[in-house]
Amino acid sequence: MKFKAFLEQKVEYSTRIDRFRAFSLYHKYKKDLKLKPIIHIIGTNGKGSTGRFLAQLLYKLGFKVGHFTSPHIFEFNERFWLDQKILDDETLQKAHERLSEIFQSDLERLSYFEYATFLAAIVFKKCDFVIFEAGLGGEFDSTSLFEKRLSIFTKIGFDHTQILGDRLEMIARTKLKVMAKKAVIANEQEELVLQLSQKIALLKKAKLFYANELLDTNLLKASKAYAQKHKLPSFLEHNLNLALAALRVLQNKTQAFHAIKKLQKLDLRGRCEQISENIFVDVGHNELAARALIEKFKGQKLCLIYNSFLDKDIFAILRITKPIIDKIMIYKYESQRELATKHIKEVALKLDIKCEDFTKLEKDRTYLVFGSFVLVQHFLKEHFETA
Repeated sequence: MKFKAFLEQKVEYSTRIDRFRAFSLYHKYKKDLKLKPIIHIIGTNGKGSTGRFLAQLLYKLGFKVGHFTSPHIFEFNERFWLDQKILDDETLQKAHERLSEIFQSDLERLSYFEYATFLAAIVFKKCDFVIFEAGLGGEFDSTSLFEKRLSIFTKIGFDHTQILGDRLEMIARTKLKVMAKKAVIANEQEELVLQLSQKIALLKKAKLFYANELLDTNLLKASKAYAQKHKLPSFLEHNLNLALAALRVLQNKTQAFHAIKKLQKLDLRGRCEQISENIFVDVGHNELAARALIEKFKGQKLCLIYNSFLDKDIFAILRITKPIIDKIMIYKYESQRELATKHIKEVALKLDIKCEDFTKLEKDRTYLVFGSFVLVQHFLKEHFETA
């Protein structure tokens, strides 16, 4: 069977997690999944860009690097980055056939994300460095099964509360519990998260580094110069610094400086990306992402092209972004999950924000397309097919 046909049988998103299936299957076939210890990225926001920055930095030092990220915007292949390239269908098909040989009938038992994770273990087996981005949570995520050389914790906040819990301590705990023997954590955390990270590091006898402790003046200057050159918003500059801090744990200071000086533009779509003179797209869809956008567009008024799923805290997101919203334009598209169109209109009324259905783009307005990967995917396909 072709890997794309196999994926069509799977549901990409699920509101339930089987906490033991991937664990049992991993241990059943572990001997056939020969992968070097991974760099594991866990957090609520910034996992994709932090991972890609680190992958590009390591690649510039001459290493063979694989980066597994999720979800994707256009094609499943986007989840697999190897040495500056997205893997092609032929490579993924060969990996699928090898995975089928290993798992046999058990392959059908895997969820969409579990399948993608194990596929990454096949395609990245010859890499010097492998970066896995957790999909949801950490403790029961299939990326957590593999031996780790380093954990990287991005900012932790509220998201997927119906699965991870509705208290920050619960969310942080399930993410921090997968800490490796060496770990780097972003400094910009709630105090509760930092305290919990210290306790878990102590219990696990892990060496926990704070990102800002690993960066000297020269590295920070080089990072700032890169951020200015590529016009990075502050949240992407923060993620670059976290990746650079992780690189300092993996390599020495001289190599880290050498890598940042050679680093090319971020090779990742949809992160506050300007796709035309007056249109930005961002795949963030929670409160932390909303706060980052407020900082980026402070003092401006934008048309917010928006929709959301019902499990998001829409009131909190729109309350945060209200200062930069001229009006909300609800973008409707086909989805396996129910969209919160009606609820958004109710929230907009409560917050006194003008709200209407999206109809067209106008040249004299500035737009921010903000929401899930699925929303951004549909918008780009329908309005910027070649973007």
